[in-house]
Amino acid sequence: MKELMIEIVNFLGLAYWVEIVTETPKCTYYFGPFLQAKAAENATEGYLEDLKNEGASGIKVQVKRCKPGDLTIFDEYEGKKTKSAIPSFT
Repeated sequence: MKELMIEIVNFLGLAYWVEIVTETPKCTYYFGPFLQAKAAENATEGYLEDLKNEGASGIKVQVKRCKPGDLTIFDEYEGKKTKSAIPSFT
């Protein structure tokens, strides 16, 4: 029954998610969904520990109501930047 409630709340965009943004690698991660903000906050420490063990740094955490399209968003542009990059304007 709880899983059904989470599905409904998430479908409506009212579920809580843990959003973690890291500077290195330049990524945004979403963990959830949760019915209550407190449950999301309680789960945060485990997610942070995993990311730190993988070498992530510059970590910012936020618990918020949202409906993420992707659970991991990697900034591909960051990975392709070089010192000799010339911007292209169209």
